Amino acid sequence: MTTTARTTSARVLIAADKFKGSLTAVEVAEHLTAGIRKARPEVDVEALPVADGGDGTVAAAVANGFTRHEAEVTGPLGASVTAAFALREGTAVVEMAEAAGLQHLPPGVFVPLTATTYGAGELLLAAVEAGATTIIFGVGGSATTDGGAGMLDALGARLLDQDGDSIPWGGGGLRELVSADLSGMDPRLKNVEVVLASDVDNPLTGPKGAAAVYGPQKGATDEDVKLLDAALAHFAETLGEQDAAASPGAGAAGGIGFGALVGLRARFRPGIEILMEELGVEAAIGRASLVITGEGSLDEQTLHGKAPAGVAAAARDAGKPVVAVCGRVAIGKKELAAAGIEKAYALTDLESDVERCIAEAGPLLETLGERLAADRL
Repeated sequence: MTTTARTTSARVLIAADKFKGSLTAVEVAEHLTAGIRKARPEVDVEALPVADGGDGTVAAAVANGFTRHEAEVTGPLGASVTAAFALREGTAVVEMAEAAGLQHLPPGVFVPLTATTYGAGELLLAAVEAGATTIIFGVGGSATTDGGAGMLDALGARLLDQDGDSIPWGGGGLRELVSADLSGMDPRLKNVEVVLASDVDNPLTGPKGAAAVYGPQKGATDEDVKLLDAALAHFAETLGEQDAAASPGAGAAGGIGFGALVGLRARFRPGIEILMEELGVEAAIGRASLVITGEGSLDEQTLHGKAPAGVAAAARDAGKPVVAVCGRVAIGKKELAAAGIEKAYALTDLESDVERCIAEAGPLLETLGERLAADRL
């Protein structure tokens, strides 16, 4: 009797991020819902895919009622790519990785000194032309380390060398910068509010800066990192914006955060925080009796601004229990509990072979959903 009463009154909210490399946030919600309903078909399940500003942010917005728009823009290598943004009632969600992300590089190819964010600027302008008056600018997953110089160039800034010519694209080109003038940027931007949404708060330069921390992930050698860090410092000095370079988020996505703070007067906010507001996650938490969050790997990074930590914190504030689903767990129960997560259900609990977990993530997640439902509902 008690179990039946608990089950029939249960309302589950699935607010999980993607399992990178295997499932999108939408697919995570679909497979988990299917598994829960196999075990407890009478349970009310609400799915709100979430993201923290990195790759997958536009897809999460579209899954939650935004309209998808596409534009042809310049990719990180200079070739044209198709990029998407999301729009709803004057608010656009623009994801820099759509234009300048690692997914636009051929497998095994990295160009840390020359990859450009020019296309991200073009994508921002496309959102403005579509009617955006507020832009949530999600940054992460970038192939670039140019401080947002390419983006500013696309928006009308003049970044010139000693001969009065435009500097080359990429972080390496910043070494040739002699003068910078942002006064010619598209005037429509003055009427647009830009929120810099990121899951990292690194400064532009130094040991915790864009080049030192994230450059190696983009193929930068030790020598490249030194060169890029010096070039980014030179960029900030030429603009007279050393204070902005030290601001939280300036080092996000290869320093495009700096370009957004300086050129677009952007406000930095944790990505999951602003996206939960826009996607209605907090209201959905209020309707739920159990909240399920998660991402591919629950690890130390999860605890520092990633989507599951944000969802868990909001649920804890609302007095709602939270469990997580993931590909693997790399932190202990004590750390999970401190984040507000009562228990984590991992694909590796079912299959120890990580490659099989990735290849068969959907069916495994459904099985995990059945197990979770049997435990909790």
